[in-house]
Amino acid sequence: METIEVAVGRVIEAMRDNLGERLTIDDMARTAMFSKFHFSRLFRKVTGVSPGRFLSAMRLQEAKHLLVTTSLTVTEISHQVGYTSVGTFSSRFRKSVGVSPTTYRQLGGFTAPIAIDRRRGAATRSATVRGEIHSPLTDRLGLIFVGLFTDRIPQGQPVRCTVLYQPGPYVLEDVPQGTWYLLAHSVAAGLEEFMRGPLAEEQTLCVGSHGPIRVRPDTTTVPADVLLGPVPAPDPEVLTALLDIRSVALSVGAA
Repeated sequence: METIEVAVGRVIEAMRDNLGERLTIDDMARTAMFSKFHFSRLFRKVTGVSPGRFLSAMRLQEAKHLLVTTSLTVTEISHQVGYTSVGTFSSRFRKSVGVSPTTYRQLGGFTAPIAIDRRRGAATRSATVRGEIHSPLTDRLGLIFVGLFTDRIPQGQPVRCTVLYQPGPYVLEDVPQGTWYLLAHSVAAGLEEFMRGPLAEEQTLCVGSHGPIRVRPDTTTVPADVLLGPVPAPDPEVLTALLDIRSVALSVGAA
């Protein structure tokens, strides 16, 4: 397994160094020194997502960073992170982050407060997801955001979410039928309002996940405990995207 992780790590570094270039699955497989089919399967096993989605997430993370730290135009940024069409870039950015690149820049790296998506399963039987948030790093934790998403890559609005002031029990009620991923993060205490874009130091962030969580017609309660810890390596950088919805945690914390 260690050899596989080293190979995947090598590909991730190649992605990071060539975000503006066209990278195909064949290119990645050659870097990993596996066959294309074998590589795709192993990459997903290690990271939880496909190589293409991983690369897309990295490109959007870099775009967020450039939007809040440079004066480059949106068009220039889109080309710098590998998009030939600014329209495609803007559309994918909005879908992933919830606001346009221009609005994200205007907000200084924060997104607008997110309304919980209650459209799914409104007329069907719902369930409760509950569990405990654990962490050995309690001295590093600030507010803890817990959200249910349709994918391991958190895009758009959480279907349900809550905020904790410290590790402990949480409850997410009225969870509709479907397959969900529970994602949690906590920025180091006192630093929530100072986070802008991608993390400067991984020591400021603790993350955790649980899933897939399947809610069927006969499901009433689903147990889902989460262990919050340092950002794992390799990590698809998608859990750090939860910082884009930290405004939810801040608004709840101020309530």
